[in-house]
Formats: sequence, C-alpha cells, structure tokens
Amino acid sequence: MKDLIRLTDLQSSEVYEIFDIADEISTGTYNGFLNGKSVILFFPASSIRTRVTFEKGIYLLGGQPILFSNDALEKKEDLRDVCGYLNNWADIVIVRHGDIQLIEKFAEYARIPVINAMTDVNHPCEILSDMYSLSKIRDNFISDKYLFCGKSGNIGLAWKEASAVMGFALSQCCSPGYEMDDVEVYHDIKAAIKGKDIICTDSLPASALNDFREYQITKEVMHLANKNAVLNPCPPFYRGEEVSDDVIQSDYFVGHEFKKNLLVVQQAVMIWCML
Repeated sequence: MKDLIRLTDLQSSEVYEIFDIADEISTGTYNGFLNGKSVILFFPASSIRTRVTFEKGIYLLGGQPILFSNDALEKKEDLRDVCGYLNNWADIVIVRHGDIQLIEKFAEYARIPVINAMTDVNHPCEILSDMYSLSKIRDNFISDKYLFCGKSGNIGLAWKEASAVMGFALSQCCSPGYEMDDVEVYHDIKAAIKGKDIICTDSLPASALNDFREYQITKEVMHLANKNAVLNPCPPFYRGEEVSDDVIQSDYFVGHEFKKNLLVVQQAVMIWCML
C-alpha cells in the first residue's frame, strides 16, 4: 500500500512504474482490478476533468466510486475518527482540498491508500499525466527544456516537484513578485522562450491579469521556441488571458489531446498505490 501526496515522495523509477501500468491497462491486464472495492472521493463541486476521469477510471476497473463534497472534511469531527470509520469500509481515498496538510493527516490516520487530487500547492496526478503524454510524443522528454509561464501556484510548484524528481531543466517566466523559489526566472517572455521545448502555463487570478499583460503566450511568441516545441496550458485556460486564441488554434497546442491520458494515468496511480 502506498500514498501519492507529493511527486517528490516518488523516485523517478516509480514514475516510470506508473507509466508502465498505464501502458498495460489497454491490454486488459488490470480488468476488474477494483471489483468489490469502494473508492471514496472528496471533491469540490467545481471539479470537472479530475473528477470525471477518476470516477470513470474507477468504474472501468470495476470499482464503486462514492463521492462527497470536500466540505465534508470541514466538520467538527476529528479527522482521526473520520479515518477510523472509513478504514472499515473503503479501499482507497482520493482527496481534492486546498490544504495539503489535511491530506497528509488523512494519509497518517488512514490504513488505505490516500491520493492527492489537487491542493493549493501542487497537483501531482495532473503533472504525471502530462509527463506520460510527453513521453509518447518526444524522443526524450527528460532532456527537453521546460518553461512555466505564470505565477507561483499549485501548477508551477507541481512542475517544480516533477523537475526535482525527473531531473529536467525548468525555468519560470513571470511578472516581478510572482516568482517561485529556487527556479531560474525570466521577466521577459521573448528571452525566456528561446531555447525551450515544452511551454506550460496556468490560469491567472483577476488580480494578476494586469501584471501579466506582457507575458501572454501567442503564436508569434511560440515561433521563438525550439523547433517542434509544444504548448501545454493547464486547464482551465482562458483565451485572451494567459494564452491567445491563435496559439490555441495552432499546431503548437497539445492540451485537449494530452488530457485523454488523464483517465489512464489516474487509473494507473490507483493501481500502483494498491500493489
């Protein structure tokens, strides 16, 4: 039994183990893996992609998804007692909650695997899926140079976790005041994107839009990146804000196609945690 809370809890070899399981799912190796098992999910109402793919993935593996709002974890009841009861009936718990410390406590008290489906400081399953997708279209996605354009937040910090585990080069481009610690930072988008292969973005809060006016990823900007560079914006992305409409309509954009793999990677994560 294993948990997945932070990518930095993994070794690179374990990331590849998850990728191998994802490859094997299509062969039928894991058909019925969750037969007779119940998976508890705590999700906010606003979740779309992560919730749909986890619920569908559980169903396809033969399991029973049981969904709660993550507000259920804000009750007065001590989390130790919540876990004490769930240990009797559940086989996996998947939690999407802003506070990663709450998920860490869940993992401490639970006797079943706990999977982090997103917090305010990271998004491990999303980034695992992106790396898996990249591994299918790049000769060596670890040797590529990555640029994250956006403010310090859960997506940028998750890419930072991934770079620490896998060893690829990551830099950030942002307006002054939005930097991540211990990452090479640019404050000029045209300088930042030169020599880069994988361009990643995150949506911006309304309060930061004015500060990022000069940092939008456009088709013109992407022309400055390395040949065969790709744009992988984290959804939800907003055309006309962190990315332009023309770049989303271009061959640089891989977002929709990449997210197909979110289903199989999240299935692989559940399987890996239970093996």
